[in-house]
Amino acid sequence: MSTPTASCSSLWPEFAVSKFHGHSWPADNVAAFAGGAERQGETMFTPQTFPLALLMMITSAICWGSWANTYKGVKNYRFELFYWDYAIGIFLISLILGHTMGSTGHDASSMMNNIHAAGTSNVIYALIGGAIFNLANLLLVAAIDMAGLAVAFPISIGIALVVGTVLSYILQPKGNPALLGLGVICALVAVILDGKAYGSLGRAEKSTSRKSVIVCVISGILMGLWAPFLTRAMTSGSPLGPYSAVVFLTLGALFSCFIWNLYFMKHP
Repeated sequence: MSTPTASCSSLWPEFAVSKFHGHSWPADNVAAFAGGAERQGETMFTPQTFPLALLMMITSAICWGSWANTYKGVKNYRFELFYWDYAIGIFLISLILGHTMGSTGHDASSMMNNIHAAGTSNVIYALIGGAIFNLANLLLVAAIDMAGLAVAFPISIGIALVVGTVLSYILQPKGNPALLGLGVICALVAVILDGKAYGSLGRAEKSTSRKSVIVCVISGILMGLWAPFLTRAMTSGSPLGPYSAVVFLTLGALFSCFIWNLYFMKHP
């Protein structure tokens, strides 16, 4: 459940510096930022070194790759009910992190000040991203229930990595394109190999799970689409910071449960 926070935090330091020195923030926000920095000598927590950012991303990847195991550990529990707990949990964690690590200073970068200064369109982008993220995760949990973790997770997450990386790089071309391209190719190869492994199963097993593979593919595509919305929320106009962006992302996910989750509960 720490994935959104860790991934957004890794984007923020370079972005914040470029925005501040480029005078892209409103004048009163810049003044508040400078004044707060002088008074407090600290801002919200962000990774200031590459090794720390890399460690956070690795931790994020481990959490992202293991949260689905908690569903497999729950017996005789409908995935729709499990997902209510998941959606509430990620929202509460984002609030806790935002009011602690995201509010260590009292300048313009602290979570509450950033929320007040952010543009309405940025908030909407984050909420939409959360709704898409929620539907993708809900379909992933459904696919795990139908096909099993070993089949559903690699296909869905592999497709999500490819789609999300490509679209995010188009919106915000940062990083080494060669290394990003190599990572995308590796993800594609992993998805293809996983599909071939599934194809080697017996016909009886495949006939009961073909629908689940389609659900995995749809989940992966949707999961790759939420990241560009969050990137937009954090880079355009009056941007959201990493902690406030994740709060609205998870809030959008929670609110959309009243649409997506209720539908799946009525149409299991």
